[in-house]
Amino acid sequence: MVTIKDIANLAGVSKTTVSKVLNNKDQKISESTRQKILNIVRENNYVPNKMAQSLVTKKTKTIGLIIPDIRNPFFTDIARGAEDKAVREGYNIILCNTDENIEKETRAFNTLTEKMVDGIIFAPSSKTEVNSNEYKISSKPIVLVDKELNIENLKGVVSLDNEEGTYLGTKYLVGINHKDILYLSGPLKSEISINRLKGYKKALKESNIKFNEDLVIQGEYSFEWGYKVVKNLDEINFTAICAANDLIAIGAIKALKERGIKIPQDISIVGFDDIQTANIIEPQLTTIKQNSYDMGYESASMLINNLENKEINNIEKMIFKPELVIRSSTSQNFRGGRLWRRYV
Repeated sequence: MVTIKDIANLAGVSKTTVSKVLNNKDQKISESTRQKILNIVRENNYVPNKMAQSLVTKKTKTIGLIIPDIRNPFFTDIARGAEDKAVREGYNIILCNTDENIEKETRAFNTLTEKMVDGIIFAPSSKTEVNSNEYKISSKPIVLVDKELNIENLKGVVSLDNEEGTYLGTKYLVGINHKDILYLSGPLKSEISINRLKGYKKALKESNIKFNEDLVIQGEYSFEWGYKVVKNLDEINFTAICAANDLIAIGAIKALKERGIKIPQDISIVGFDDIQTANIIEPQLTTIKQNSYDMGYESASMLINNLENKEINNIEKMIFKPELVIRSSTSQNFRGGRLWRRYV
């Protein structure tokens, strides 16, 4: 295998000069020398020995990314944003998908440490408890995306104002004359789920609507759960659904259609995330938009900035603001009243 020493001998320059050209630190090197080195590199198909470089620099230029479910388009967009920023800055990404499994999260941290990543972007599972101490053994700099945890070596947090998001969605439903609003929640162990429920309650309270715990169902952030829970409801005693994410909402839409309930004529539905599918299904889903791509991009930017600027000691935080996107799963023509159907 061709080495830097071989390239230097062929070009008649020092190994240091070759290294500077390969690492774009060649401002003081003549253009003719630079081109000569690059031509020799191409002719000999030179590939840098990353392992050898990392032993010298103590850096692998690699970032770990841990996400709960790559099938969820929200996390797919986070991964794409993080990768785009990492590649732009000369870093590689190792992706670990945990399937919302706490044990797999722990194994992912161990694997990334063994791979000598420089730092980790971590989107915790919805099943991870708010005050969890699960990850205090990690020695790598960590940036959290989507959720906050009490975690060692935390360098930054990129998140959304989740309470404001469900507040906007519920307030909108109340504004188009809905009072009986079913809330389909994710697991109430995570801070995101807790804050989204707070937003729902806040909107009801401001609108002088009494909170009814029977209209809150806790479950999973999945299409399958949203479909199953609505399909199996014994009675429909609500006129609107506020779902904790779009996958739940889309599952609910499928179940309601199968039960002969029209959307939005009978029931209006609001989701959360604004995944691509939300604009494709029929009816198109009214939802709370969060810029998942930008969240991934900024999390990578925050981590790389920390890795390359060791004097940064404070924990950086970036909180994105949600946006209500109105589509055809909600109707401005609802005039109040109650849809009540009992199923045996």
